[in-house]
Amino acid sequence: MKIDLSGTTALVTGSTSGIGHAIAKGLATAGAKVIVNGRKQLKVDEAVAALRAAVKGAVIEGVAADVSTAKGCASLVDAVPDVDILINNTGIFEPRDFFDIPDADWQRFFDVNVMSGVRLARAYMPAMLKRNWGRIVFIASESAIMIPKEMIHYGMTKTAQLSVSRGLAELTRGTAVTVNAVMPGPTMSEGVETFVKDLARKNGQSVETAAANFIKEHRPSSLIQRFAKVDEIANMVVYVASREASVTNGAALRAEGGLVPTIA
Repeated sequence: MKIDLSGTTALVTGSTSGIGHAIAKGLATAGAKVIVNGRKQLKVDEAVAALRAAVKGAVIEGVAADVSTAKGCASLVDAVPDVDILINNTGIFEPRDFFDIPDADWQRFFDVNVMSGVRLARAYMPAMLKRNWGRIVFIASESAIMIPKEMIHYGMTKTAQLSVSRGLAELTRGTAVTVNAVMPGPTMSEGVETFVKDLARKNGQSVETAAANFIKEHRPSSLIQRFAKVDEIANMVVYVASREASVTNGAALRAEGGLVPTIA
């Protein structure tokens, strides 16, 4: 299968690093014009330059905007009024004991992980429906259906993303617009790498040992028994964003290495 996204414009939020950056690269490689987004202009500029160097001839632009706020989302939409593909990737996580999570953190996680996608879908989806083609993908997590006791507030937001994506998919009935969620498992993005390095220092271990022990202790049901690579997650997302994924709609697609011990 050759995925060709020529003639489309894709916006990937939170794409200056990690899974988002890998998705942006994958979409650009498939021929899409890609809009990189992050909060800081310097990081956006660096990401754009890196993608242009990695994908020769790709059309890459960047917009700095904080999509965790209504103002930031409005600023992004003003700069990029229309897209064919929206990847709601922006997200934060933080291991923290439930009894130590203040109200402000619950609200912050909801604003970043959920409301960013809600606001952008509300802005971009009407035009997709009008022209009868478009793709919206929410980057959720296996934590949406296996709530981690060390990150209950994070798990809550990922479950909410599944609800929003399925609800939006219901609005596409009879059209060629699709809305789906992709659920990565533990993935070695920059943020997770920092987390694992901290674990390694704390426990006097190598990074490799700390990573292996984390999976063994905290995600023992994983069938691949390792962290996924960002490119492995991006491969799934690029397919879901493609014309070839025309009958995949309203789905919560697992890319978690068999961690979730169910058949559906």
